[in-house]
Formats: sequence, structure tokens, C-alpha cells
Amino acid sequence: MWPCITICRPLLLKLRSRYAFSKDTRQTLVSPSKLIFRPSASCTGVGKKWTRPTGYDTGLKTYNSLTKQKEPLILAQEGIATWYSCGPTVYDHAHLGHACSYVRFDIIQRVLSRVFGINVIHVMVITDIDDKIIRRALEKSVSPTVLARMYEEEFKNDMLALKVLPPAVYLRVTENIPQIVAFIEGIIRNEHAYATKQGDVYFDIGSIGDRYGKLMGAGDATGEPGDREKRDSRDFALWKASKPQEPSWESPWGKGRPGWHIECSTIASSVFGSQLDIHSGGIDLAFPHHENEIAQCEAYHQSGQWGNYFLHSGHLHLKGSAEKMSKSLNNYITIKDFLESYSANEFRMFCLLTKYRSAIDYSDASLNEARSSLATITAFTHDAQAYMRGQLQCQAVEEGALWERLAETKANVVRALADDFDTPRVVNAIMSLVYHGNRHLQPITKPDRSPRSPAVFGAFLAYIREVFEVLGAHSVDSSGTLENVVEQLARFRSDVRAFALSVQDTPPGEPAHASPSPCSEKLPLLKACDTLRKDLASMGVHIRVSASLATLTDTLSDQSKVWTFTS
Repeated sequence: MWPCITICRPLLLKLRSRYAFSKDTRQTLVSPSKLIFRPSASCTGVGKKWTRPTGYDTGLKTYNSLTKQKEPLILAQEGIATWYSCGPTVYDHAHLGHACSYVRFDIIQRVLSRVFGINVIHVMVITDIDDKIIRRALEKSVSPTVLARMYEEEFKNDMLALKVLPPAVYLRVTENIPQIVAFIEGIIRNEHAYATKQGDVYFDIGSIGDRYGKLMGAGDATGEPGDREKRDSRDFALWKASKPQEPSWESPWGKGRPGWHIECSTIASSVFGSQLDIHSGGIDLAFPHHENEIAQCEAYHQSGQWGNYFLHSGHLHLKGSAEKMSKSLNNYITIKDFLESYSANEFRMFCLLTKYRSAIDYSDASLNEARSSLATITAFTHDAQAYMRGQLQCQAVEEGALWERLAETKANVVRALADDFDTPRVVNAIMSLVYHGNRHLQPITKPDRSPRSPAVFGAFLAYIREVFEVLGAHSVDSSGTLENVVEQLARFRSDVRAFALSVQDTPPGEPAHASPSPCSEKLPLLKACDTLRKDLASMGVHIRVSASLATLTDTLSDQSKVWTFTS
């Protein structure tokens, strides 16, 4: 807390004659008999320097945008992480740029809770009143409330389709207006904001000295448009006076509505108080939004460090473009349209293949890489299951080496996740495990009665499934119905083909043919079986025709997209 020293007037005059206040010292005469003396950031030594929190050391490291480097993740309470994230401004469809950020942070939250046992208390705001919402509502001749509710519901459905866990609570801006007004009053009371004659309220950036610019630096502050009554071009709106055809609420400064940044500061503080462990959002929100949140909260709570860790996800770019995917640039793909061509699993793998804070290129090639990785894991899963059922004959397995490989992979995965949630290293470790498993699952034509080792492959599959479930993905196609349909179709084809290949019966009294052949009437059945095999291959289901009509086995090759059957 900043010290508040009350000094009587005679003593003040004596101090003035003896000491000269520096430029960095803020001094405000409150009454003829009182002076509130509030040291500036440079006097207190706070400034922009990040202070390592006290509390519970998780043993993890995460990149903190406040320091531009990895820092130990220390939480205020053991086993609990308070987490605030900026939700959508609901005036249009959510796009893949949004999806990328929400999926990446969903992965991190799952890792914290399911790998490291930390209970993440996540709160997200829904911005349901904003300039963009008002403009779009006017264009569509609907009320801003109707428009916002429609797109809010669509956003939640999109997140559900992408398997993003919902926050503990969604909080709408319009349902927190009294709290926002009270928060603004608190900032004014602490002399860090001022009202204009027009009924607007601005944050006074000059009042916090060199503490402004913790994320991006004060030199990046260009300010936002405003009226002539602003004291500094960088000052930003906390409350906007009412305009015609706009929703408005009562306030001490007249009718109006909240500015953009104040909503997050108010709502995060109303839930978590004066200290927050983690704040997340896209890198495009770092300035001015998150920068201004920090200024508001520290001014209201009179603290030197409100949020301890700021995590930012990188932009999603269209391949070959330096521009981020954005509604304003009209270069976006909606989540709904994307999911017509790709699955939620494929998009999550696409996100896992890059670090959460890195920019990521969206292209068919990058999505196909994600799809191919999942297909390789699916193929290995089916091969391993076939081996465990005794339907795939292989040479003797080096069981000890595989157990060692599994233990090494587990250790590598935990180390990667503890090091700033390095999911590319996790995926590489899993793919390496699959590669070594595949090396031992090469089929042989003749059983050699080698000892079998099904247990180690069961352990491989259980661990791979566990890792991907933790990350919110599935390592194999979760549709058991589809697998059963394909299996029954392959069995039916095998039965038809066996019937078509059966030899023509020799009538009694006639000599048997030297080389029996199928009945000519059955040849169309064989052609139909071949056609079906080719058609299924184009969809990723490969049926190998063997010389033997042995019992059907459902084994897969590494390159198979889905299943490979032998008939």
C-alpha cells in the first residue's frame, strides 16, 4: 500500500523551507490543513520492475510478458491458480484466430490441473456492450442486447465443439454496471481519474508516473481519440457520456456506458480482489487493453503489482500473409466453417505442434501435418491392439528396451510441460514412442513361436491415450460405431470374395478338372469386391488381399489413414 501521511499546515511550511520536493513526487493539497503525500513509483522503487511473488512455488516455469522471459510460476495459494481471461466482444462470428487462443490456453489449464494438480479458477468476461456491437445492431435493426446474446450463444457452442472447457463463470459487462461505476469512483477517489464537463471520465496516466507501460513501454502509448478536455493524449476513457441511439446507464457523471478497459479490471477485481495469479489473452490485447487494465487496477487497489503473470498467445496468420487473422481485415475463417472440413482433434493437434506464444501459420499443409500425426498414432493403436489380440504375428519384441523407452518418454513429457508448457516437445516425444513401437510390430508371414509381449504395448496405448486426454484431444478416432461399420463391411466383402473364389462343383460321373476355377457366374462378385477395395482405399481404408483365406485380421500399416484389413 502507498503510505498516506497527514501533515499539519505549520509543519508543511517548515518542510517547504527546508526541503524542495523533487519532480517525481506527487503532492496534492486536500484542504488548508492537510496534504496527502504520495511517493511516486520512482520514490517507492516500484516502477516497472516485476516483483517475484511470495507463495507456493509450483516447480513450473512460464514466459511472463511483464518480464519478457521465463519465470518460476508462484501462486498465492498452494494448489490454486486464479486466472482471468478476456472473452469475446460478441458482435460477429468467432473465427480461427479466436479459436487458436482459446484452445491454446485451454491446453495450459488442463495441464495445470491434470498433470500438476492445480485447481484453476478461471473467470471470463463477455463484452456485450461496445462500439462495434452498437454499430452492428444499428446495421441489422436489432437491439444491441439481442445481437450480443445471439453471438454469445454461438461463441459458447463453438467452444463446446472445439472441446474447450468453460470457465468457472462467464460474466457479462451489462450485468456489472453498478460494480463498474463503483470501481471508477474508487479510481477518482485515489486521484487517478477525472470527469469532464461533457460527462466523460478519463484515466489520468500522468498520475502514475513511470509505472505506466509495464507490458509494452510508455513509448508505445499513442493514446485514443477523445475530447479537448483530456489532460494527456494518452488518457483513456473509463466512462463514456451517452449519445443518441446508444444504450446508457445512470452514473454520478450522467447517463453513459463503460469504456472498454474498465470492464475487465472491475470484473477481475470483483472476483479475485487485489491480487491475480494469471491473466491471459491474445498478444494483440497486450496494448492497450492489458496495459490499461494494469494501470486501473493498481490505481484502484493502490498496489505496485496487481497481476503476477501475463500470458499471451501468438497470432494466427494465413499462410504467406504477415497479417493476423482478423474481422477488421476481413481475412478470417469462422469456426463453424472450419469444422465442416476438419475435426476438433485435428485443430487441437495443429495448436499442439507450435508453442502457445508463437505465431502460427494456417494452411492446408499445416492442417494436413496435424491430420497425418493423428493418423500415424491411430495406425499404431490398431496395430498394437491387433498384436495384443494375437491377430498380428511379429518377431520377438525387445520388451526391456520398450519399457525403458516408455519411462524415458514419461519423464520427457513432464519436463516439457513444466518448461513453459512446451507442447511441441510433448508431441515429438509421443511420436518417437510410436516410432519405436512400430519398429517392433513388423508383421511376419510365418509364425516363429517367439515369446509375445502384449503388456508393454498395452502400457504404450494407455499412456498415449492418457496424454492426449489431458491435452483435450483423442489419439484415435473416438467413434466406435464407425470402426464397427468398417469392420463389418470388410467381413462381408471377405465372405463374398470367399464364395466367389469357391470352385465349380464337378457333376457325378465326370472327371475332375486339373485346375479348378471359380464359376463364371461368380466372376462379377469378384469384380465387385475389387471395386469396393479400391473405393475404400481412396477413403483411407486399406484391405490387403492375401493368398490365404485365413480369418480376417484388422491390422494397420503405418501409412494407413484409418484401418487396414487382410482378407
